[in-house]
Amino acid sequence: MNRRRFVDLSIAIESGLPCDPAFMVPKIDYAGHGQGAEQMKDFFAGVKKEQLPGGLGWALEFVHLTTHSGTHLDAPWHYHPTMDGGKRAVTIDEIPLEWCMGDGVVLDFRHKADGERITVADIRGGLEKIRCEIKPLDIVLIQTGADAVWGTPEYLVKGPGMDRESTLWLLEKGVKVVGIDAWSWDRPLPFLAEEFKRTGDARVIWEAHFAGIEIGYCHMEKMANLAAIGRPHGFTVCCFPIKIKGASAGWCRPVAIIEDRVQGTGHRV
Repeated sequence: MNRRRFVDLSIAIESGLPCDPAFMVPKIDYAGHGQGAEQMKDFFAGVKKEQLPGGLGWALEFVHLTTHSGTHLDAPWHYHPTMDGGKRAVTIDEIPLEWCMGDGVVLDFRHKADGERITVADIRGGLEKIRCEIKPLDIVLIQTGADAVWGTPEYLVKGPGMDRESTLWLLEKGVKVVGIDAWSWDRPLPFLAEEFKRTGDARVIWEAHFAGIEIGYCHMEKMANLAAIGRPHGFTVCCFPIKIKGASAGWCRPVAIIEDRVQGTGHRV
């Protein structure tokens, strides 16, 4: 028999964590049940708090954040106004839904240093190691281990990242959605800035993102729990984004769906 297992691949949006540049840090204002009881008086004329269960009303929250806060899916519009050789880049509300559910592949690069490039050779070697070939619409997830320091200032500079060539290599295989358990699909921004300062070569700036100008694609950033999937392939990923008109990204809650075979005793095989 089969047992379906779900793995949450997202982080929660939290208020005030040092997990983004200062101008992007989310803020959440919580309105508790007591405040909700006062608000309900505006809707139900004459109602008294003691008439409500426990003297309490609804709870709600006011959230101040960017579309790139928390685990999110970037649309091609984030990278440039055009994609696919000059076509208008699509926004998050225009992403084909079939891109957002497919067979998942995890490539583990936790052995690589912070700020190091993940190259085409690395991708090929990773696929050979797990005996996997990429096919169109696979959802490829890059494991860096950066999620272990989520919620700390170190998160912004943790993990390796993709480069232009390795990104294009996946896209040329027909991949449309990828993801990473770090702050950025590229190497951490301070490493890019240092290399640009040292070499003056502007091609280093946001190179993996800018690959989307040539071939349109989406990537998830700030993922988590990739190790909990427990296998490098043979599972499904769902990552439908929130539909925000004309936006460059949308929050999403990616989930890995694993079908485990179990014996009659309930033990996995």
